Amino acid sequence: MPLVIDNPSAETCSLGECTAALDAIDFNPEDTASTEAAAGWLRRLANNRDFLGDLLVDRLAGRGGDEIASGYGPQAIILSRSRSARAGSAFLRAAIWPSPRDCVFQTSGAASFVYGAAHDHNFDFLTVGYCGPGYASDYYEYDYAEVAGYPGEDAGLRFVERSTLSPGKLVLYRKHRDVHSQLPPESLSVSLNVMRIDPAQGWFDQYGFDLERGTVARLLNPHATEAFLRVAVASGADSALEFAEWAGAAHPSDRIRLASFEARADLLDDPADEDALWRAGELSGSRMVAGAARARRAAL
Repeated sequence: MPLVIDNPSAETCSLGECTAALDAIDFNPEDTASTEAAAGWLRRLANNRDFLGDLLVDRLAGRGGDEIASGYGPQAIILSRSRSARAGSAFLRAAIWPSPRDCVFQTSGAASFVYGAAHDHNFDFLTVGYCGPGYASDYYEYDYAEVAGYPGEDAGLRFVERSTLSPGKLVLYRKHRDVHSQLPPESLSVSLNVMRIDPAQGWFDQYGFDLERGTVARLLNPHATEAFLRVAVASGADSALEFAEWAGAAHPSDRIRLASFEARADLLDDPADEDALWRAGELSGSRMVAGAARARRAAL
């Protein structure tokens, strides 16, 4: 489960002070000192009981600049972006967690807020309960390196516990390790996050899991390259087919290799031709492609 960080400080800070400090720290979750320093500033900000309400009221009244923006769906508010010139970036986010008795939950449904959808993350982040009782989570762990990533694969999930992100609780979610299935809070809640984003993270998979079967259910971060490849192959252009053949055999990303097989399979009407294509996928040398190929051949 995420690492709980013990920091009982009662100090406070402003959003601007927190942002400036995080820029100076250049938050790196793989560095203990950096993580503890960033967690300390997130604690100070969480102790400021007025900053978020004041900020939102100013925006609702048409005051202030563009220091906040919506992102990551309707429940998340980006509070600030890193101004660091160093590699990677970090930013602050507030996440809103409605309860079943809130109108937005009743009209949009639990799935709109990712409740009950077990998933991991392809980035590390710090989070703290800011207000409200906080969402609960069923926590699991798994070995990312052991998972190829095709739907239906046994993920080797290990249940850890159910716990709540209560007010003031400060934790570090670890990429490719911590899996959680979130449950709605008893009443509207808000958490604050420090998100560490690396430009390369889009090439690392984030999964949704089927907890009943203990398997990988789907990929949660499709890459634009996959969509471009599928459209190009669907056009029937010879150059696109040649590229897809190369990508299926040699692209460094298993996801793109699998997409090349799926795109070519969509063009085939003869089950024998499709079986031959997926047989080649089984021998491609990619665990992800081979696993998907076995399932596709079994379904033919």
